[in-house]
Amino acid sequence: MAASAVAVGSSVLAGTEANAAMPAAGAPAAGSPAAGSPAARPMVKKSLKWGMVKEDLSIMDKFKLLKDLGYDGVELDSPDKLDMKEVLAARDKTGLELPGTVNSMHWKLPLSDPDPKKREECVKSIEKALYDTKQYGGTTVLVVPGVVNANVTYAEAYERSQAEIRKLLPVCEKTGVKIAFENVWNQFLLSPLEAARYVDEFKHPMVGWYFDVGNVLRYSWPVSWIEALNKRILKLDLKEFSFKKQNDLGLWKGFDVEFMEGDCNWSEVNKALQKIGYSGWASAEVSGGDRKRLLTIREKMDLVFNA
Repeated sequence: MAASAVAVGSSVLAGTEANAAMPAAGAPAAGSPAAGSPAARPMVKKSLKWGMVKEDLSIMDKFKLLKDLGYDGVELDSPDKLDMKEVLAARDKTGLELPGTVNSMHWKLPLSDPDPKKREECVKSIEKALYDTKQYGGTTVLVVPGVVNANVTYAEAYERSQAEIRKLLPVCEKTGVKIAFENVWNQFLLSPLEAARYVDEFKHPMVGWYFDVGNVLRYSWPVSWIEALNKRILKLDLKEFSFKKQNDLGLWKGFDVEFMEGDCNWSEVNKALQKIGYSGWASAEVSGGDRKRLLTIREKMDLVFNA
């Protein structure tokens, strides 16, 4: 175990050429404010997931609603059944941005599946998402890299998923859109050092991490992940998590809590993000609803941004 731990640590520290200029531990991040000056907020723009909007409205009117409620952007699934022309018209009319997409097939057909045909289908879906995202003007496709279960070992998930992702790197280069891996409850990439190593092993600037703050509370603390992932973090997903609800009501009930009422410790999250120089999007991924509920989420996000 000791040798393995050293190997992981050395890989993370070595990084790739893209991360070679990463600041040393404790050193100010590039572009960070000088000592004594007010620190810039790391979370700058508010987004949410398209499926959270439960109003029965046209694409245009949903975009108008979100813009009116104070959101800066929305992330769509891809591939999906939305009309591209309608989406682009709504984007251009309202000014609501499309910062990225979420691949819609990575759970149903994971990149770690034993069946190579299913893996191929998932790769094709991510390829389409990359092209869709370029048209939307976004910069990332969120991808669950693999799933470990009774039929797929950890090592198999690691090897298969990396092999499939490498096939997509030329498409990333062509589109200028990055693949952002997210930490989810997939029994895979469970530690921040391992997650950093997984990214670094691609030795390519077009892969990074979509850090979900609430998802890691089951395994460790967000600050540890932020410190380890550092410049690999491309975007943030926001959800809250309560240990009390998890312990009293069941594991998944831990998510059944509003922002600022759980255990994410958002002030420490913001400090850690400031330390690595993060400045960008943060997207809510919580239970949505009608106009009133979406406004509540945006107001709660304000508290998280300013914590």
